Amino acid sequence: MAGKRKTNEAGSTNDLRADVLSVLGVLKVATADQIQRLASPHLSYRHTLKKTPAMRKEARTASHRGAANDLRRHGLVVDGGRTRGNEEVRILTAAGLAAAAIDLDREPEEMGGMPKSAGRSGASHPMTVNETVIALIRPKPDLDLVVGEPAEAVAAAQAAVDAPDGIGTLISYATEVALPVKGTWKNPAIGSARADVVVTAPGDGVPLLFIEVDNCTEEADLIAAKFDKYMRFFRRQEKDTDGKEKPMWRTRWSAPPWEEYERVHPPVLLVFHQAGKRSAKNQMERVADLTRSHWQGRWYKERGYHSYDGCIPIVATTLERLREHGPAGPAFWRYGRDRDRLEPLRDAIGNHRRDTYLARRRQAAREEERRREEERAAEREARRPTCADCGAKFTDERWQAVGYTRNPESHKHLCEDCQSRAVAAEQQAKADERERQEQLRWQAEETAAREAAEAEAKKNRGLFGRRR
Repeated sequence: MAGKRKTNEAGSTNDLRADVLSVLGVLKVATADQIQRLASPHLSYRHTLKKTPAMRKEARTASHRGAANDLRRHGLVVDGGRTRGNEEVRILTAAGLAAAAIDLDREPEEMGGMPKSAGRSGASHPMTVNETVIALIRPKPDLDLVVGEPAEAVAAAQAAVDAPDGIGTLISYATEVALPVKGTWKNPAIGSARADVVVTAPGDGVPLLFIEVDNCTEEADLIAAKFDKYMRFFRRQEKDTDGKEKPMWRTRWSAPPWEEYERVHPPVLLVFHQAGKRSAKNQMERVADLTRSHWQGRWYKERGYHSYDGCIPIVATTLERLREHGPAGPAFWRYGRDRDRLEPLRDAIGNHRRDTYLARRRQAAREEERRREEERAAEREARRPTCADCGAKFTDERWQAVGYTRNPESHKHLCEDCQSRAVAAEQQAKADERERQEQLRWQAEETAAREAAEAEAKKNRGLFGRRR
């Protein structure tokens, strides 16, 4: 025990250290509070009897702070300064990033880069990225771990469990992901895009989603310029392992086939956090105007939907709305749709009108095929032979049997039952005829034998008469 305490002086367990490595492996930089909310959400409902929010926070984050301190002693984590709220920030070292890759079962090039200036200037952008991830996942507490807590805390935990689910789990997310317009995944060329977050949660209806976060401090022109890089990246073609060229992003991430995706590029979500001086509403609208060429679809009046072939579905929301409603709530504005028509994320990144049109077309095709099948069945039924004896229609088996020429069936004009009776009658007639012939043969033989006997007797009488 003393040896373990010397190795991990803060007394952390393997599980707690693994929590810290996994969360930092995804987020790259985080506070103990963010690590705790993602890795152990049940702790948010403990220590509720502490007098002040600061004391409650101190208590619920103590375990993960201790784990981070132990990892720091092993050279896997370093202190990254403090946030503007004076919370200590933790960052992985290169060795820590490699260790996290093992825990997350990811290749090193899949881990993404480190945020620029992560430990300086309060790390405001990485903190907003982290809060976006938490708001999308909406981690649910294990109710068994809050048993015995005050009723208010248990009720709050139950409410979190009963709330609509989020999207994916921690391993569904990656941050600071390079999107090379040239170069390789590992060594992207200058001018490549870098996604703040990439989400892959096909089980939750989000096969692939890129996220850009803004604290309302960046100029709208600079945000819009990122979409030029996104478009170059989405259009880049590479040969896959099968030797066929396909969009480069498809060589790394799975997504529905072209037919289902309608040749539409993966969607991008913009999350604005009202931290800077710029208005989030104005930022959304300004970026929408500047990126119109990338997201604007083509209206098909006769079909009743927009086609977004070759476009990027761009969706915008605020961190406040995302926290309040979650991804399943009305918090998202799809560029090109009514500004006041806020939708759940899955609806916003989709194309409901097109889906409805295609569903109707598929249904119409199924109905047409059913109608044609019925017509073919009726035509076939009209050609079905009938029994010349009883008038019953042939079964499929009988019809097929009489159609064979190499193995001709007898009584092709009769159904199976009548054929059986006819064959039985023929067999009985043959048997009767054989019996009649046998009877005639026996009678003939009997007559011949009698006549022979009579002739022999007559002959004998003649011989005896001459002797006398």
